[in-house]
Amino acid sequence: MTEFVTSSRGDRVAYDVRGSGPGLIFVAGAGPSRESDPLTSATAELVAQRGITTIVYDRLGRGESGAEGNIGLDRELAAIAALIEIAGGSAVLCGHSSGGSIALLAAVEGLAVDGLALWETPVSPEREAVEWAAEFERRLDAGDLEGALEYYMKDMPPEWLEGARRSPAYPQMVAQVVTSRADAQSLSWAASGSHAELFGGIRVPVLVMYGEQTYAEMVDAADSLVGAIPDARQKRMPGAGHMWEAEPMAQELAEFVLSVRRT
Repeated sequence: MTEFVTSSRGDRVAYDVRGSGPGLIFVAGAGPSRESDPLTSATAELVAQRGITTIVYDRLGRGESGAEGNIGLDRELAAIAALIEIAGGSAVLCGHSSGGSIALLAAVEGLAVDGLALWETPVSPEREAVEWAAEFERRLDAGDLEGALEYYMKDMPPEWLEGARRSPAYPQMVAQVVTSRADAQSLSWAASGSHAELFGGIRVPVLVMYGEQTYAEMVDAADSLVGAIPDARQKRMPGAGHMWEAEPMAQELAEFVLSVRRT
């Protein structure tokens, strides 16, 4: 059953909680809500069965987490902070795609993060992401939501955008692109300096994962993160692309969360 918590910024965040034990919070990337992403909920259920409290929530402006106005990083971090309290005062964050860059910033900003499990986080030390994010936000602010969505996806495999346009959910995707502002801001931050400078101060364990069927850029990003963060290791997950497979991911996450608790 959906529960709600109000952040320090006044946003009402919808979430599901499962299990009992050390906390694990799933931070979605651009687009998904709990309703549109059953894979994450299924994974959370499997992890919860292994003695862990899991939280899956709707990012601000998505699903049941209604939000108006400029939904930027400050509000997203406040939502995560509120959920960490629900999880028991500290938690591991599992970030998917750009949710991983938001999770990285949460750790850097001093939220009560026990560890980071990052899945295909597309961070790059190249300054191009800074200009890309600025143009994306310019289109949002101008009200060109379809143009903003197309621009957000411009460097993704072209079949992703083509598939989105053919989907009956495309109008909703266009309307909800405003909820990806924080994603763009976090990726811009991750390109604002060297990864050693940005991430070198992270002192919690970090597990960087990618699928064996992924793109070379994701492997390069994983290598860069592991090279920059003192207590980071990477894992190539078999049989997966940009979306993980529930059972092996649940096993990996459970082992990681429990190992973090023991340290």
